[in-house]
Amino acid sequence: MARARGGFKTRRRHKKVLKATEGFRNSASRSFSKAYEAYTRALKYAFRDRKTKKRDFRALWNQRINAACRTEGLSYSRFISALTKNAVALDRKVLAEIALRDPATFTALVTSVRSSLN
Repeated sequence: MARARGGFKTRRRHKKVLKATEGFRNSASRSFSKAYEAYTRALKYAFRDRKTKKRDFRALWNQRINAACRTEGLSYSRFISALTKNAVALDRKVLAEIALRDPATFTALVTSVRSSLN
């Protein structure tokens, strides 16, 4: 019996990997073995960084809120604690957007929760 080679299925699998690595540099986009290594590594990084992105954005929002609070003479932690005491249900993403795009509204928010600190 003749040996069955990969043929159609192998070619289809190789084309899928080579299509996914189209913009990669050097032989990582041309040679299947190098392309497959780069492809699997890229998938690992993509999986890992989907988790990291959430962390990074939360840190960015905290920094923006902190900077806006400091201009109002208040620390970040005291501001967040005042928000929870007053049951203000704005998350950090929205607070950071308000602080960045509409400083007047953020100032009004700070002054409204400042009374609970004293």
